Amino acid sequence: MKILKYIKLTPVALFFLGFLSCTDLNEEILDESLTGTGQAEIVSGSIAPVYGMLRQVWLHTANFGLQEVASDEGILPYRGGTDWFDGGKFIAVHQHLMTPGNSLVGDTWTFITLALSRAVAAEEQLGLEVANGNTSAQNPLYEMIAIKAYLNLLALDNWGIVFRKDKSDQQSVILRRQEAVDYLESQLLSVVNTISSTNGPGRVTKHAVEALLARLYLNAAVYRDPYGTPNFRAEDMDKVIQYTNSIINGPFALSPEYFDLFNDNNNTNREIIFSLDQRGVLQTEHSRWQYWSVSGDQIPRPEFPNTRGTDAVAATPDFIQTWYAAYGNVDPAKADARFFQENTLIPAELRDLTGINPNNDSNHYFCVDAKSFEMDRGILRNVIWGPRKDGSGNIIRCEDGRVRIYPVINRRSSGANIRYVDHTLQVDFTNQGSLHNTGHRFAKYQFSRTAPDCCSRSSVDIVLIRLGEIYLMRAEAKMRKGDSAGALADINVLRTSRNARPSQTPAPLTSLDLNTLYRESGFELYWEGHRRTYQIRFGKYEDSWTEKTDRDVNKRLFPIPQRAIDGASNIEGFLVQNPGY
Repeated sequence: MKILKYIKLTPVALFFLGFLSCTDLNEEILDESLTGTGQAEIVSGSIAPVYGMLRQVWLHTANFGLQEVASDEGILPYRGGTDWFDGGKFIAVHQHLMTPGNSLVGDTWTFITLALSRAVAAEEQLGLEVANGNTSAQNPLYEMIAIKAYLNLLALDNWGIVFRKDKSDQQSVILRRQEAVDYLESQLLSVVNTISSTNGPGRVTKHAVEALLARLYLNAAVYRDPYGTPNFRAEDMDKVIQYTNSIINGPFALSPEYFDLFNDNNNTNREIIFSLDQRGVLQTEHSRWQYWSVSGDQIPRPEFPNTRGTDAVAATPDFIQTWYAAYGNVDPAKADARFFQENTLIPAELRDLTGINPNNDSNHYFCVDAKSFEMDRGILRNVIWGPRKDGSGNIIRCEDGRVRIYPVINRRSSGANIRYVDHTLQVDFTNQGSLHNTGHRFAKYQFSRTAPDCCSRSSVDIVLIRLGEIYLMRAEAKMRKGDSAGALADINVLRTSRNARPSQTPAPLTSLDLNTLYRESGFELYWEGHRRTYQIRFGKYEDSWTEKTDRDVNKRLFPIPQRAIDGASNIEGFLVQNPGY
């Protein structure tokens, strides 16, 4: 694969009245279809900064973290009183007590609006190329219009506003509610029937635009009245069904092995509709979705001894209990292939840790080839196993050179009473509940074999839209129209298609209501940044969970960052703070 260094564009005027700082637009990009010379380089140089900036938008410390810890899915305490306090931004967002100065909210705003500014510049440049007869710029122009709508859809979901802007020298127009919905609809409809349907998942295609239209129509009731009870119009649900039908009848297929969706080679997985292509762009890849929740004492890739987790977000006990409630006396790890995949195959004679502890376990190990070691995937619970280092920091090996796999020692917060990492169910903001080991962990993404450390060089594409979500959207639209049988059929197709491990294939449901549909959305889409949007649409966002008791409907939208309002203060009324802040 070639890597193209983006040629710096003519400096773009400060976007949205100057509340964004100037940045270097140099980008590393992947995809041979973006490389070339002459006209082709003008095209690739226009769109590379936009696609590249999506990685920043979806950082763990930007939009991904914002969506996860604001929902009932994730919680990030002040680990051991030493890690992840970060000014209290994650704690405040989890409790819905954020202010306009919250940097998690502010950084998300910055990256989304900066990406929008790049999309506007790219749209403008590509429009000129098309006008000058460069036919290779036509489809990339459609892509930028769609990406601009996608980014505005994120802004609408987070802050209830959309920026209408088509030229770099224009002042943005702020749209809210119905006007915002109408504008996004018009933008997506303008390209849905003309944009290419043949690009890979790392580029926006016709089917990705159809998925964005389905998302828009499904959530339009919330966007029109963000603080009220949603009124789901039949005509909106019909459009959701129309566009999801088109995708389901298209070239995609549900992945029999659920976790293949999040593996190193997922770029070719037929379920993925749109993703962040990370194959080979070693300077800009990131593995934040992989390492962020994993124990900091785990060594996920022993061939790279510096790899580790970081003990950040854990699953709330409330979210885990939805799995236990669904399957009753059956462990969800046995009942649902989406909950857990056992990859660290511990010999039967070693599984019982009765009487075993870090002080007497020197012979309590098994051996694997360094490149063969794979962490378990899904929801990690209780004592975990992995490589161990000696006092000099070297991986301990067997006599034949393979790696010893032990129960992982909790060195981060054991203190003098050294013990194993035990991912307990309970995690909260108390001293005990905030220790590094507490809380079940998300390990949905494979820890990439190209990652030499905790944070970067991952070849796993980050999944943004996939067929599983499309089935959920169609089922919900059918249910809201009164077609519970059709909705049940869609959910059962989704469940029973995860059949690569037959004994763990989720059984078909016998009935379905909105609460069960909401539960199923959590089972299918956890750790993908969707939960908050689903909670708001299903009327669950004002519920209490773990450390969150705030019931203010105003918290459905985040505060507009104060620095953005201050930056636009020279034009009265341009940016108005959301209610409740």
